[in-house]
Amino acid sequence: MKMTLFGYGKTNMAIAKRFGNCDVFDDKFKQVEEFGSNRLLPMDMFDPNKSDIEIASPGIPPHHKQITRAKNLISEYDLFAECSPFTIWISGTNGKTTTTEMLGLLLKDKGALVGGNIGSPLAQLDMEAKIWVLETSSFTIHYTKKARPNLYVLLPITPDHISWHGTFDEYEKAKLKPLDLLREGELAIVPKKYENYPTKAFCCYYETNEDLARFFELNMANINFAGCFLQDALMALGVSKALFQETRYDLLNSFKVDPHKIEEFRDKHNRLWVDDSKATNYDAALQAIEIYRERELHLILGGDDKGADLTPLFDVLKNLRVTIYAIGANRDKVMQMSADRNIDAVLCGFLDVAIAKMGEKMNASSVGILSPAAASLDQFSGYKERGEKFKSFVARL
Repeated sequence: MKMTLFGYGKTNMAIAKRFGNCDVFDDKFKQVEEFGSNRLLPMDMFDPNKSDIEIASPGIPPHHKQITRAKNLISEYDLFAECSPFTIWISGTNGKTTTTEMLGLLLKDKGALVGGNIGSPLAQLDMEAKIWVLETSSFTIHYTKKARPNLYVLLPITPDHISWHGTFDEYEKAKLKPLDLLREGELAIVPKKYENYPTKAFCCYYETNEDLARFFELNMANINFAGCFLQDALMALGVSKALFQETRYDLLNSFKVDPHKIEEFRDKHNRLWVDDSKATNYDAALQAIEIYRERELHLILGGDDKGADLTPLFDVLKNLRVTIYAIGANRDKVMQMSADRNIDAVLCGFLDVAIAKMGEKMNASSVGILSPAAASLDQFSGYKERGEKFKSFVARL
């Protein structure tokens, strides 16, 4: 069987290493090279007639020229569909990583491994493990033909990755697709707005944190997380209780939230700053803004917004005491949307410029937030680098 891999990121590198005899196509390859039993080739050399199976890296969109030529395209999940253990998929727009990691912590002693969009690619996971807890992107679900979860956790869906999917409807369709695949009696945790979506699963429909607590009989007073992290914690506890009748609040409360997600720190002048670099869409940014809405805000926005309509974000901001500092690829768009709503905005272009200007205006009662509502790859290697740069620039003030 000849396997073709499009893109040579972490996922396909693991597949090539596990199986060998793969043709790996990537735009960064300029000539044919041998890499063990695998071949690395320029993307334009792909011949669909010489391939039995094609797997695309999640970041490669379906409208890519070579993807449209593929005849046997499947996902990474499909490749292991016949040999994977009990599998939990966690998806949605924001909170996937935190929920996945929290659940991984709660189920670690049950033999659970964490992977998918975070942690290890499936090709590196132990097939003999008891449970796989997989953060699952809309990209992967789009390409999936036959793999299915045994339990599905769907966090709220808001516009994101529009340029990849084409429309919000297609993005939403991908997120809902696992509900088509679940069998009778299998559990799905689903936003209430989709309660009429047809599925054989047994569903917990929620709209608020109280809904989740009520359904799984959880005591929110025992949970040490607030804001968006409270919902993630309730999801993880709910799954643990559904599977094992356990509510280990103390273990959950030992969880440490990853850096760059509503991470507070203070500068040498004791002014409050918030590193929310992981807010790569407007809904994530709104979650941070909601926490500090009563204060004077100095907010960095901008980057690659992936084609999303930012109107809901600006409609909230226009009613707050906020000054916006526009950076990144969509800075002109941010400036125009601010002007249309009479929101104070400063055209900065780059992160260091924004922080210098914020440092001149902030006082002891205000808060400086990097919550850009956009991806970072237009100026950084990823949201982590953006967040680290943010903190280092603040430290220089």
